[in-house]
Amino acid sequence: MIRVSICYPAGGKFDEDYYLNKHMPMIAEKAGPALLRWEADKGLSGAVPGQPAPFVMMGYLYFNSLPEFMQAFAPHAAAIIGDVPNYTDQSPQLQIYEIVKG
Repeated sequence: MIRVSICYPAGGKFDEDYYLNKHMPMIAEKAGPALLRWEADKGLSGAVPGQPAPFVMMGYLYFNSLPEFMQAFAPHAAAIIGDVPNYTDQSPQLQIYEIVKG
């Protein structure tokens, strides 16, 4: 299983309502059954209490394999990426992981 993590740096505009209620559901609809589930985490703090969180939000997409992710995402990449300015002015950072223990 793989997890696609999308990290949104703190310090700019971020519309949490749009992200959670429009953007992520749109990804789920476009990815179809290949997307096993999605999650989102809201940044609260950095490593030291009271320190700002380096990321305002982190989204997670779960797929059985990298090829399944690529097949589900590639046809819709332009629409998904094109929606980003509707909720943030930051450049998301994306990383793909293989889940080795879960």
